[in-house]
Amino acid sequence: MTLQSLLDLVVTTLRGDLRCESIADVETQAFSEGKFFVKVRAQVREELFLQVRIYHNQGHYDYSYQLFADRPLTRWDNKEDCPGLENFPHHRHLPDATIVASSLRGDPAVDLPIIVREIQESIPVTKEVKCE
Repeated sequence: MTLQSLLDLVVTTLRGDLRCESIADVETQAFSEGKFFVKVRAQVREELFLQVRIYHNQGHYDYSYQLFADRPLTRWDNKEDCPGLENFPHHRHLPDATIVASSLRGDPAVDLPIIVREIQESIPVTKEVKCE
């Protein structure tokens, strides 16, 4: 995976599946050929955003997908701070501050559709909108 292919994957998935209002490439940084960082923010609907942060290092991904409005609502990540959870280190921070295991695997091509589906199931996204 390259920086550009990862960025394309994120933007294409969010545009096609989440029907965002806008998508911004907030930050990208290449450290070397196989080591790079992508941060993208998508407006899901008015006052609701999804921020995608992915750090790629030679085939390994560290990630954080955070849904927020005026405050964080939920976040999926694989920071190794919750040992003992099923599917460690993949977990989700719920709105009530509970931390639970998640079904993510650390592969954006697999994980992004799961995130989109969970957002769609919990927060109705009903209108067709134009992405920038």
